[in-house]
Parts: sequence; structure tokens; C-alpha cells
Amino acid sequence: MNPRFFAIINPAAGGGRCGRLADPVLHGLRQAGVELEAMRTSRAGEATDLVRLAYERGFRRFLAVGGDGTSHEVVNGLFPQALQGERVALGILPLGTGNSFLKDFTEHGVRHTVQAIAKSTRRRCDIIRLRHTGGEIYSFNLVSFGFAAEVGELANRRFKKVGRLGYILGVFTRLARIEFPSFPHRLDGGADWDRRPCLFLAFSNSKYTGGNMMIAPKADPTDGLIECVRWSPIGRFGLVCTFPRLFTGTHIEHPLASRSSARRIDLDLAGPVSVLVDGEILQLHCRSLEILPGALDVFA
Repeated sequence: MNPRFFAIINPAAGGGRCGRLADPVLHGLRQAGVELEAMRTSRAGEATDLVRLAYERGFRRFLAVGGDGTSHEVVNGLFPQALQGERVALGILPLGTGNSFLKDFTEHGVRHTVQAIAKSTRRRCDIIRLRHTGGEIYSFNLVSFGFAAEVGELANRRFKKVGRLGYILGVFTRLARIEFPSFPHRLDGGADWDRRPCLFLAFSNSKYTGGNMMIAPKADPTDGLIECVRWSPIGRFGLVCTFPRLFTGTHIEHPLASRSSARRIDLDLAGPVSVLVDGEILQLHCRSLEILPGALDVFA
């Protein structure tokens, strides 16, 4: 096993903020005695390719330097091969826009990860495996259908340059043509399929998404369960009034909201739909989700 860290830097993350701050942070780690090899990405998906090659070279400790999208690519470079043999460990240096996952453990971001690496403090965290007709995707944060995914697609396409504000702009823009589709699903092999229309359906491994929104306040990335949050159809005015509660997690107390937890979710979708996976918007024909308990060590 290669004892060094392999660091992936996304210089475009955070509107270029990561590109400016990454080198000083990594220099500080080196000064503290952490051996690492660092590479910068220049295109979407490159982090996944680089991590797979590094894994083949014997690296088992990795650093994702950027936002949630960077961490997502790193995780998908590690799995499924990381399920075999030696465990892998990931440190997240949140220098991007979203930086959601690490908020389950700390509000101190980069400083917390640096300290955790220095002390070799690791936590076993779960990973969600999403199976679709084209293969598999691994999620550390959440998989969501409906309004959240549609807003994310719009925000990425039209408002990405304004950072976190872009998602809020996407919400109010999407309200003009709000829809309530159905995403037939069942939990843990149950006999009944839920085919009811909904505003959104979220399957979460951790509490936060989009930076500070607490979509699944009961989620725990170490409990071996997927937290399921569903919102029934709601009018525009009601959604506008309820929207601030997404930032406190109290939205699940609303009578139109429901939550549960499961180890596996089967999906019976007619075809591809927009899916929000760890902040990335994908078009997928999804088949199932399952939790992989404690599959990844995280420096936290």
C-alpha cells in the first residue's frame, strides 16, 4: 500500500476559489509531515479517472479538494473496487460551493479535516449504491427525484455563477411550472409500491444538501440506513412559505411531509428522469438504491 495521500484538486470549484486556496492548504499539510501527491482536474469526470489509476498504483488514502461534486467523483473512482481488500480513507477539504457532507460532523470545514488527518481520526461512513440501466453510481450524500432535481438542473444551467444563491433563484424560477410526478418505489422489498404523485422524493445518507439545506434532518451517515423524505403535492404559495424551513429541518414536521428509513429501495420508473446525486444532475433510468454500511473511512 502506498502510504501517501493522493489529492484531487478541482480548481474551478467554488467559482475558482478552490484554485486559489488549494495550494496553501496542501502546503500546510506537507509542512505538518503529510506526504501527498496532488493533481488538478480540467474537465468533468476526470477526478474519477485519476482516482481509479491512483488506486491501481496502491494509493488507499485520498483527499478531495473542492466541493461536493469533486467528492462525488472521487468516491466513484474508489468504488466498487474499494469494496474488496484494503479499506480506503477519504479526507474532504471543502473549498467548493456546496460542501454539504462534512457539515454532519463539523462547521469548521478545512480546519477540521486538517486536524483529523494530523490525528488520524477516522469515521466509518455509509455509501449509497444506485443501480440504473447503464450501470452503478455511488453516493455519499443524497439521491433525489422531483422538484429538487429539477431546480438543481435549472440552477446548474442558468445560475451556477452566483454560487449558493443560484439554487434559491432556481427554486423561484421553477415555481412558474411546478409539477407533481410519480416515482413508484418500495422499501426493503415490501409488497406495496408507492405510486402517489409528489413534490419531491429524497433518499439521503447525510443531513445537508446544497450547502445549508437540511433535507433529511434525521439522516446519519454512520447508521447503516437510507433516510427517505417525501413531500406530497403543495401549492406555490404554500411552498414559498415552507421553503425557509428546509434550512432548519423543520419542514418534515409539515403534514404534507413524511419520512422513513430503509436499507434498500426498489424503483419502478418508466424511463430516464432527472436525478440529483450529490449535487450533480444526471438523466438516469434508476432501478434500485441500497446502503453499503461503513464502506468508507472518512477523516472527520
